[in-house]
Amino acid sequence: MNDTVIDTLQNTAEEKDAGKRLDKWLTEWADLSRSRIKALILDGQVFAAGNATRKPTTKITANTLYEIIVPAPIAADPQPEKIPLEIVYEDANLIVVNKPAGLTVHPAVGNWSGTLVNALLYHCEDSLSGIGGVLRPGIVHRIDKNTTGLLVIAKDDKTHQGLSKQFAKHTVERVYVCMTRGAPNPRDGRIETRLARSAHDRKKMGVVKKQDARSIASGKPPHGKIAITNYKFIKGYGRMKGASLSTPLVSIIECRLETGRTHQIRVHMSHIACPILGDSTYGKTGAFKTANTESEIILRTALEGLNRQALHAKTLGFIHPITKEAMSFNSNLPKDMLTLEAALKAL
Repeated sequence: MNDTVIDTLQNTAEEKDAGKRLDKWLTEWADLSRSRIKALILDGQVFAAGNATRKPTTKITANTLYEIIVPAPIAADPQPEKIPLEIVYEDANLIVVNKPAGLTVHPAVGNWSGTLVNALLYHCEDSLSGIGGVLRPGIVHRIDKNTTGLLVIAKDDKTHQGLSKQFAKHTVERVYVCMTRGAPNPRDGRIETRLARSAHDRKKMGVVKKQDARSIASGKPPHGKIAITNYKFIKGYGRMKGASLSTPLVSIIECRLETGRTHQIRVHMSHIACPILGDSTYGKTGAFKTANTESEIILRTALEGLNRQALHAKTLGFIHPITKEAMSFNSNLPKDMLTLEAALKAL
């Protein structure tokens, strides 16, 4: 959030307040909506006895001073910014870009400027679909901040609606390339799970356990959303310590998405014990810190030049909503992944 403080609200909890939920109690005396209170808690702007408390469900403790830091309001509309874009294709209805690492797709908490939307507003001026709302004009789909590759953006509402239907029907071709630790078993396969936000860390997604017989019999709806990834082993490098001769230390995997859930490929690769290299959230990045074999040491050194997950949106294919032409685009691996691949050849 914006660092400029507009107000600080304080109140000391009494005995009668003990045990209440933090978010509910704060709304009793602070002139803020519950959703606003929750957002401030999650953003670390609420303090109990001077310590930030980030869980809305935290229980109130009597005789404790609680403070709410209310940041100054930000501009409602994202502003155009002259940010370089690698444009792969553009016409009157849509634009395809090759997103670099480190560029967030649309404004959100912590990234109110310097996003792809800001760059598009500058480049396209007023020609972006408004269906996505003020903060997401033209945005039909997105990829993570530190994932590179192809994205299509709609310039008008009809194009936006047409593309959205194709994504919903899973007819859009989306192929990613990633570099993982180890290799999948079997080498080629299909991963179908349900994904939901982690109960312990709201920034993470996780695979939901299958329903037991009792839950199914009760008619209770399953938790999470279906996520399907089809993967294919491309090549391997080195040998995994303690594993069979056929198990590489690192694999290059091609993933074809049927669905597009948040962090889908990253979670699925970790789920099958092939975490993506450089992934600080799901990748078990400490795996090679105690490396003692020659191959592991080579890999650890190579990974020092990679500051993100080794994941790239390589291919994007769809039917143009207006011209009905079949469109297909390909993007080469970015420089950091090419450098890593070159280092892997030493394995």
